[in-house]
Amino acid sequence: MNNLDPRAHAEQLRDSGAAYVFATVVRAERPTSAKPGAHAVVHADGTMVGFVGGDCAQASVRAQALATLATGEPVLLRIMPDEPADGTAAQTATHGVLTVHNPCLSGGTLEVFLEPNLPARRIVVHGSSPIALAFTDLARYLGYRVDDASPASFGDAAQPAFAVVVASHGDDEAAPLIAGVRAGVEYVGLVASRRRGPEVLAALELSDEEKSRIRTPAGIDIGARRPQDVAVSIMAEIIATHEHAAKEEPDGEKSVAAVPLPSPPSAIDVVCGMTVAAVDATLHADVDGVRYWFCGGGCRAAFVTEPAAFLSG
Repeated sequence: MNNLDPRAHAEQLRDSGAAYVFATVVRAERPTSAKPGAHAVVHADGTMVGFVGGDCAQASVRAQALATLATGEPVLLRIMPDEPADGTAAQTATHGVLTVHNPCLSGGTLEVFLEPNLPARRIVVHGSSPIALAFTDLARYLGYRVDDASPASFGDAAQPAFAVVVASHGDDEAAPLIAGVRAGVEYVGLVASRRRGPEVLAALELSDEEKSRIRTPAGIDIGARRPQDVAVSIMAEIIATHEHAAKEEPDGEKSVAAVPLPSPPSAIDVVCGMTVAAVDATLHADVDGVRYWFCGGGCRAAFVTEPAAFLSG
């Protein structure tokens, strides 16, 4: 895939809703194979499109790029060729700058800006009422993916629904409400009057506990009158619901619209001691049923030639 243009490829990934990291070389000390302004796209599986340095530099970029997909925070990665002489840590982070020491790097210091692009959360809007249309416009403006897919897709493992908003004013409301609750969707809201809403819930084939998860009237009370105002009130309730749930998580998520990925697995290169991403895109070799990961071709070749030299003890 390295014959693709990284910028154009990034646009394709963004349009498809895929997670990726856009890497840009901002500084390179000689001798280095990468030049300032070079770009690469790092996929969520670690594969790369573009060029930001040789094998060893790419290993550092890959490992740290995947880490940013777990935090959602951009970082300036500084790759230095030698281990610290004063015995300090081989990897340090401060104020958005991460410094790693790559003992196999053949050139000078390389600085790469890593910008994670996380997949947007998916909101399903059922209905074509003025409120539905206003809410759809607002949600898309805020960075969510919005569709009107069938209830069967709410629990889609690849991209489950984050919220379901039913604003069809009486047209086929039961199916999406029931599906949203049973799929475990975080927010299920019904746009209805304070009188009609409870009547709709009473007719649903759900338990009382399941019915209690449906917000109706959808949205917080801000005295909304126009469809656009109602849309704002619904979005405010979605954000508040998510933030309440996030507080109960150990780390808490920093972005409501985006979906952070799990922290990537890592491994130690047994030849040079560098930390690399333990993903298929990283160079690796299998010995006696055990997989070993490497920063570059040189370390892998040395290991394959005489594995026992690096595994003894």
